[in-house]
Amino acid sequence: MIEILAQLSRNKIFLTTLSAWLIAQTLKVFIGVVQKRKFDFRLFVGTGGMPSSHVAGAACLATALGLDYGFDSAYFALAASFAIVVMFDAQGVRRATGRQARILNKITDDIYWKGKIHDGRLRELIGHTPLEVIGGFLVGVLIAVLAH
Repeated sequence: MIEILAQLSRNKIFLTTLSAWLIAQTLKVFIGVVQKRKFDFRLFVGTGGMPSSHVAGAACLATALGLDYGFDSAYFALAASFAIVVMFDAQGVRRATGRQARILNKITDDIYWKGKIHDGRLRELIGHTPLEVIGGFLVGVLIAVLAH
């Protein structure tokens, strides 16, 4: 186990990708403070919001592999394909899930106020808008370039 941790600590691409994710999550908190004028730690540990940390990590991974092994390498092709799937999923399926949660929460609120239900609310901030995906992509590429 110690050897695995030692190897991970020497893996520049892994550490750069992890950094991109952490930076994107931190940016969400700062953007949330500016927009809502209050600190909300849930933005750091939650999903959704600007920029997409999933996309930032996937874009950073693909860019870092492209910079290290060439943009014509199988490593880059694999990571870029993965990043494309993450981007489409982030703004497609996950965003639709968030919309459904918002609608179900409205229905639940209506039923709750009539005294018929006592269940909790669904999480609505799950997916990303196209702008949030683009923001995550730009953060990821920038972090990979700066770390290279």
